[in-house]
Amino acid sequence: MMLPDGALEGRVALVTGGGSGLGRAVARELGRLGAAVAVLGRRREPLEETIAGLDRGFAVQADVREPERLAAAFDGIEAELGPVTTLVNNAAGNFVIQAEDLSPNGWRAVLGIVLDGTFFCSRELGRRLIARGQGGEILNVVATYAWTGGPGTVHSASAKAGVVALTRTLAVEWARHGIRVNALAPGPIDTQGAAAQLWADPAVRDALIGKVPLRRFGTEQEIADAAAYLVSDYAGYVTGEVLVADGGAWLEKGMFGLGRE
Repeated sequence: MMLPDGALEGRVALVTGGGSGLGRAVARELGRLGAAVAVLGRRREPLEETIAGLDRGFAVQADVREPERLAAAFDGIEAELGPVTTLVNNAAGNFVIQAEDLSPNGWRAVLGIVLDGTFFCSRELGRRLIARGQGGEILNVVATYAWTGGPGTVHSASAKAGVVALTRTLAVEWARHGIRVNALAPGPIDTQGAAAQLWADPAVRDALIGKVPLRRFGTEQEIADAAAYLVSDYAGYVTGEVLVADGGAWLEKGMFGLGRE
């Protein structure tokens, strides 16, 4: 169920990795609910496409791995839209590879974007909110393989496990400042990019759906709705939590396989 119009009125939100996929869907949903929304990424063209559908949007080109650039990016956003109140750390990097074949540069790249980037963005907003004496919301996008393990994704799984720990630690440290910090773990979502890169083969697609108790992929809108809820006042007493939206895919199916048919 979508939140009512105006539920995020007065918020200024920043969505990293907002140029496509889930980041774009989340940015547009936050905007629909009344927030002014900035999107940040390394390529300007897709960011501009995202904000084209927003009443109050702003695109800023930056790399989440560069703290100095992030500070300038926040300055630019706040000059255009006002003080940032809400952050969605969605920027990510991932590719499927066996651990023994993963290069040091590949490891560093994914850890840098996912873990370092989430911390640098969160720290930048946290410092500003604390200095202003103002509460706010941070939402980190993770994945269930952060705690189940994910063969072929040792770099991403390790990084997102770090983000889960970061989420819970900041939730406790910053609660006294009125800053809520939560995480959202989407399951397999039928985005254009995922369909082309991960399950272009119908047999692979069918096998993946077979692992989801609800027997379908999720939609971008369902994840955007979950994100909007977590940063809204409807979740005002929720902090340090990881909301899983994966149709039950990560749950143990049982040794007898009951319920799989």
